Amino acid sequence: MSLETLSETRSFGGTQGVYRHASQATGTDMTFAVYLPELALHGRVPVLWYLSGLTCNHENAMTKAAAQQWCDEAGIAIIFPDTSPRGEGVANDEAYDLGQGAGFYVNATQDPWKPHFRMWDYITAELPELVADNFAIDADAMGITGHSMGGHGALTIAMTHPDRYKSVSAFSPIANPTESDWGRKQFTAYLGEDRDSWRAHDATLLMTERGYPGEVLIDQGANDQFLDLLRPESLAHAMMARRQPGQFRMHPGYDHSYFFVQSFMADHVFWHAERLV
Repeated sequence: MSLETLSETRSFGGTQGVYRHASQATGTDMTFAVYLPELALHGRVPVLWYLSGLTCNHENAMTKAAAQQWCDEAGIAIIFPDTSPRGEGVANDEAYDLGQGAGFYVNATQDPWKPHFRMWDYITAELPELVADNFAIDADAMGITGHSMGGHGALTIAMTHPDRYKSVSAFSPIANPTESDWGRKQFTAYLGEDRDSWRAHDATLLMTERGYPGEVLIDQGANDQFLDLLRPESLAHAMMARRQPGQFRMHPGYDHSYFFVQSFMADHVFWHAERLV
């Protein structure tokens, strides 16, 4: 698959690159970012996938999450995909939380979203194969994390494919979307009215039904302005009921912003590194 290099920049000893390719999953051009630590000059390295939230693209976390220094120190790569297909002819909506920038990491089954909004397949299959073929990445040592909508994506993907993702964490995830306006609206649009089809994309329900075979790390700001939409208490209760190994940490004073993500990014990078290296 052809890969176009948009930029490559030296950072903390490693290289931060931005790339574009024609996606078969979405039927559009897709842009993503890869940070390779200096260790990748000497062989393949573990990789952490970072899924971003509503309104974001590949660039937001790349520039705001402050991950590169810690990834170079830990000797792991980090990937920043886009959050949806984009471009002329791709369905969109005037609302910030539907359409372009709001793919919710699902494969849409409903028009007008069905032709391009196949972010589940893109994130779990197409992009990992492309990255492994073009970069010094160890495809057998992958972890996944994300923020908000991306935290939802990371948790649901890891619990569905625990054999592919050896570690999982999340920042402020949309934890119970089937019971939230950040979920019901989008699932109805993308997946239709049948709520049974939504269950595979709700971290609280997946935690209740199957959990994750390793430890899970979740960080949540106690002053998050979107707590009622995120519903962290639902996921915390499901983890306790299942006796899921891991940590669910509430942080007083922190909100939903990237200042929160930056504050705990090192913890997450080294959490994954311990389980991947």
